[in-house]
Amino acid sequence: MNSSFPIERTPGVAPGRSSGSAFGNLVWAVATSDDKTLDLKGQIEASFSKIEGVLAHFRTDKRYLISVNVLLSDLEQKKEFDAEWRAWVGDDPDNWPQRCCVQAVLSAGTLVEITVVAARPS
Repeated sequence: MNSSFPIERTPGVAPGRSSGSAFGNLVWAVATSDDKTLDLKGQIEASFSKIEGVLAHFRTDKRYLISVNVLLSDLEQKKEFDAEWRAWVGDDPDNWPQRCCVQAVLSAGTLVEITVVAARPS
């Protein structure tokens, strides 16, 4: 990699993929639960935990989220996701990112996939 264009990456669980990348003051992360037997709440918690780990790896945290994309295997479960989301993101509107939530065909057993973009404090 050209050192004048440094992109940092953290390994993913699948070959050819990263769980997170950073360039300058921006960080990207993606997460699903490794345990596909968990219910939606369990998979959400596992995904949030993974995201927090990737953000910490790149020296930032969820207070600096800019944008979040949520993919649900069943949009009928959006209310359940929203309850977990509100608990995780917290009460301070200064920390609330832009967020979208859509239904998608996900890999077998995956109920939720979450991607984020966060700022990284200097």
